[in-house]
Amino acid sequence: MSKKDDKHIKAEHIEEKEYSILNLGPTHPATHGIFQNVLKMDGEIIHEATPTIGYIHRAFEKLAERRPYAQITPITDRLNYCSSPINNMGWYMTVEKLIKAELPKRAQYHRVIIMELSRIADHIICNSVIGVDTGAMTGFLYIFQWREKIYEIFEEICGARLTTNIGRIGGFDREWSKTTWDKINAFLAEFPKAFREFSNLLERNKIFMDRTINCGPISAEMALQYSFTGPNLRAAGVDYDVRVMNPYSSYQDFKFDIPVGKSGDTYDRFMVRQEEMWQSLSIIEQAIKNMPKDEPMHANIPDFYLPPKEEVYNNMEALIYHFKIVMGETDIPAGEVYHCVEGGNGELGFYLVSDGGRTPYRLHFRRPCFIYYQAYPEMIKGAMLSDAILTMSSMNVIAGELDA
Repeated sequence: MSKKDDKHIKAEHIEEKEYSILNLGPTHPATHGIFQNVLKMDGEIIHEATPTIGYIHRAFEKLAERRPYAQITPITDRLNYCSSPINNMGWYMTVEKLIKAELPKRAQYHRVIIMELSRIADHIICNSVIGVDTGAMTGFLYIFQWREKIYEIFEEICGARLTTNIGRIGGFDREWSKTTWDKINAFLAEFPKAFREFSNLLERNKIFMDRTINCGPISAEMALQYSFTGPNLRAAGVDYDVRVMNPYSSYQDFKFDIPVGKSGDTYDRFMVRQEEMWQSLSIIEQAIKNMPKDEPMHANIPDFYLPPKEEVYNNMEALIYHFKIVMGETDIPAGEVYHCVEGGNGELGFYLVSDGGRTPYRLHFRRPCFIYYQAYPEMIKGAMLSDAILTMSSMNVIAGELDA
């Protein structure tokens, strides 16, 4: 047989190679959310991946165009519902930028405390689930109780736990109770010890490290090309954090580090979030220590601030304001603004266009999940099927934010 014939036979053999098609999702246990990846598999190796979203599309942006500004807050709750107070605060700041409201430092510091507690809760979920997806249940079962303690703080402030609708445009409706501060102080005193134990279970665990190092890596250059933000970008070695680059809510008053990784793999994403939780604890402690005294909890904007009940019951003007605010009968100035905050998994932005009415003319959510999930097929190409699950967990893909 000639060499030419031999090459022909080899070429035919390559062409005859068969691939199998596997649906990764939309069942929840596989994907941590209702979205799908159609995988072209060569045995256990992923040859190609095609993501599909749209299973839970709820038309949030169109709903927002028919709602008064204060009633849009519950919609933002349902984006990244693992840290919904950050969504709430980001939305309030967007409206405040449009109406040019100046908040007292006291209100801003209270917001910082809530946002950093939310960040810790978000990272607890992400990192403990990474452990679960590597076969380590203990850390998840142990550390999850501290997420519940954060939710108890939220419940004490606003009456809700997961979808919080916390605060108001312009600040807060009242001072926090003594019970709230007792819960916050107890959390700050007790969580560090528990978190160190969680860290000791996984951070230097050889099985965990072997399973996560070089799993789902992405370079800094590629991450920037895909417009990554948040821990996923910082894990690739880029020290971009909205709180530092474009400070809001007085973040410029606080000292904290921006942890970065090198390889952008699952282990680096895990470690970046671990260190960010320590930094969040430091920020909360600074906010409590340096909290301004004898300041109001709300900006001086009567069109958005519910009057005290005592005044509503005895003063006609206060009753009118109360009715207008609750029924959404406050006109917003015409204008166009964009505001972003450092969400639990990246830059969460709100692009608001107002034509001067009582509802937005147009509102667009910049959801970090939707941006970075587009790189997922490239990140898992050539990887094992089990690595695809782990990579998705470490990216912290939240279905409610991905598919708004």
